[in-house]
Amino acid sequence: MFRKLLSGLSGRLPSQCAVCHAWPSRAVCDDCVQRFGQPVPRCHTCALPLLAGLRQCGACLLKPPPIDQALAAVTYGFPWSSLTTQFKFREHTGWSRSFAILMRSAPWVEPALESADWLLPMPLSRSRLLERGFNQALLLARALEPGKVRASMLLRVKDTQPQRSLPRKERLLAVQGAYALEPACLTQVQGKRIVLVDDVMTTGASLHAAAATLRRAGAAHITAIVFARTE
Repeated sequence: MFRKLLSGLSGRLPSQCAVCHAWPSRAVCDDCVQRFGQPVPRCHTCALPLLAGLRQCGACLLKPPPIDQALAAVTYGFPWSSLTTQFKFREHTGWSRSFAILMRSAPWVEPALESADWLLPMPLSRSRLLERGFNQALLLARALEPGKVRASMLLRVKDTQPQRSLPRKERLLAVQGAYALEPACLTQVQGKRIVLVDDVMTTGASLHAAAATLRRAGAAHITAIVFARTE
């Protein structure tokens, strides 16, 4: 009972900054956001850091990904790597609001959200969802634009071992055929602007597999918005 009470009040009670431990604060205080969360130039289609003035990295120019636009709030390093791990695996679900604020503050995210027809959180397999108890991508999507979220439109139909343990080539193979659209939603994708939401983008294998599924169903434009991007 006490745990439920604290959970219900978590949005109103002050807390320590998870980075510098300043008190009271949100999950990450303004000073730490200023220090560690400043936007950097990124590739338009894979969100890797780029030199200022460039639009795309060489890899995306040579082989364009199935995503039209990829946006990331922060680089997956200190302190964000630790915070995303705690968010996912230690049930710090209340941090989704603070993460979403950072995501909205990243360049081009607001226009992408405004023009989107649907926000689709990257789905977990049934076994992973039962193990974890929640989908972190769904929490972020609801914190970003709740009225456009469609949680059951994109399905994870193939379970794989954790992607972080696989090299890039094996990741690409592992997620082939891993995603499908709910049959009743096929017509809702045709000609629409879709935003895929996830917490971390590493190789992009999962997002690309999901985007390919949406493209085959007739999606007109696909943007990936993630909290953190690895380098």
